[in-house]
Amino acid sequence: MRVDFDPAEMPRTDFYRMLTATVVPRPIAWVSTVTADGTPNLAPHSFFTIAAVAPPVVQFTSVGRKDSLRNVEATGEFVVNLAPEGLAAQVNDTGTNFPHGVNEFEAAGVAAEASLRVAPPRVAESPVALECVLHSTVRIGDSTVVFGRVVHAAISEEVLVDGHAEIGRLRPLSRLGKDEWGTLGEIRELSRIRHADWRGPSAPGA
Repeated sequence: MRVDFDPAEMPRTDFYRMLTATVVPRPIAWVSTVTADGTPNLAPHSFFTIAAVAPPVVQFTSVGRKDSLRNVEATGEFVVNLAPEGLAAQVNDTGTNFPHGVNEFEAAGVAAEASLRVAPPRVAESPVALECVLHSTVRIGDSTVVFGRVVHAAISEEVLVDGHAEIGRLRPLSRLGKDEWGTLGEIRELSRIRHADWRGPSAPGA
């Protein structure tokens, strides 16, 4: 038996909470930007994914007009920093609704380092930084989807195995529902099956 939810008949916040509790886990884009006058900004966004491969494009969504969005619109640049488990407290701190113009790097005690191709700084302790230039934005209701073309990727050699980022070394955080956060947990390997090798449906739990 299922319970039905109609977004047209529910308060916006209630349906939002239902969505974020069921569309899980969500990777976190720890987005660094700068204002038009060069003040750094850092904030986590949990509506984040890859949008395209060639050209490489990532996307994050700003719910409402937050500083990350304003800065990207003003400068055309941003960095997506991976949010690692070891920096969970700092990631959460930078989600505080500080007044416009506050440098979250300084407020949350997050070390910054210069990027190679864009003006916004990178998070020095993040194992992965994707430097992006604005591709486009799409306004949907009260939210804006930001698409950024990745012009440079900087990855710590400590998380690389045979040239690839190893998930057990990345230790990424994810967002769940309410005030819940996810860590890596158990990893399963399951290869995609070619049609030539298809032998029928797998048993449940296989």
